[in-house]
Amino acid sequence: MADSSRKICFVTGSRADFGLLIWPMRAIRQTAGLTLQLIATGMHLSPEFGYTIDNIRAEGFAVDESVETLLSSDSGVGVAKSVGLGVIGFADAFARLKPDLVVVLGDRYETFAAAQAAMYLRLPMAHLFGGDVTEGAIDESIRHAITKMSHLHFATNGDSARRLMQLGEDPSRIFTVGSPGIDSIKRLKLMDRDTVGREVGMALSQHNILITFHPITVEADHSVGALDELFAALSALDPEIRLYFTLANADAEGRALNQRIKTFVSSRNNAIAVASLGQLRYISLMNQVDAVVGNSSSGIYEAPSLNAPSVDIGDRQKGRERASSVFHAEPERGAIGAAIVQAMRRGRQPTVSPYGDGESSQRIAAAIAAIPDFRALLKKGFHDLTVGGAAR
Repeated sequence: MADSSRKICFVTGSRADFGLLIWPMRAIRQTAGLTLQLIATGMHLSPEFGYTIDNIRAEGFAVDESVETLLSSDSGVGVAKSVGLGVIGFADAFARLKPDLVVVLGDRYETFAAAQAAMYLRLPMAHLFGGDVTEGAIDESIRHAITKMSHLHFATNGDSARRLMQLGEDPSRIFTVGSPGIDSIKRLKLMDRDTVGREVGMALSQHNILITFHPITVEADHSVGALDELFAALSALDPEIRLYFTLANADAEGRALNQRIKTFVSSRNNAIAVASLGQLRYISLMNQVDAVVGNSSSGIYEAPSLNAPSVDIGDRQKGRERASSVFHAEPERGAIGAAIVQAMRRGRQPTVSPYGDGESSQRIAAAIAAIPDFRALLKKGFHDLTVGGAAR
């Protein structure tokens, strides 16, 4: 008898999106009538970025296909060529796996490649984190483009769901589910202070800061200068404060940032840099530090749910809805230093997150399972709105 289970194929290209996809994938795997497929790509396959495909397997997932996309380049030309390489690889992978539904998250270039291949192969696609706004990153354009190629949408908040409707998506295909990153916080058994220090490689002190700084992709050649301003602000802090860096991602200028971070920490006894902490260590460390600093979305999404104050630098996350525990700073040493002082003075205290209650994974799996015919989703029109915002 033929297997009637429907194949749901997730695509992951980095430690960041994998951490967000863990619980949705587990929910799919536990849902009757659905079979999980998984494609690893991008930074997961690179030793330079921690070869995090090992982390995927350590979490109990089988990798059905690997798609190489990453070129040894730190330029926009290299990233553009990586997208083309990814489209070719994903076309072959999808042809072999024959999924019934493809699931992608966010806005990275390898996700963009997967979405294009799925579109040309006429594969129904679900998109997580659509409708978000990040005015300071090229990811903004990629995210909205993926929205138009997708057929189901799982938004993290009401404002993002509204923007999806403004982009012409059918409200019946938009589900406001919250951020699956909060699911991890709710479900993981986090490491205690001594254990996380030992696992990361430097024991925590009385005061500690977790730092992640990614390239500012919408403004070429601005990233290094902004990072140097952050270094200046950190250098002015009490040297007893311990600094925990995670390295930048593989966008243009990412390698240049990582080299500078390694140089910065090499001359300081109170600083360490780790290519990839993995989900458990990263969230456990976030749960212990006095502040989360940088321009990663984790300072907006996850940190508030752990009651950790965060400092968001520059415009990379501009436009995202944020909790009261998030302090913004322009990429200038004085502003960054002042925001860090504010965040540490606020300290850890109960915080209301705008990104849900930690049950988004179950909502995603239930919504997918309830769709009787994925192929019917391919018939997609533009859902017009009136001037007042109501559907025509």
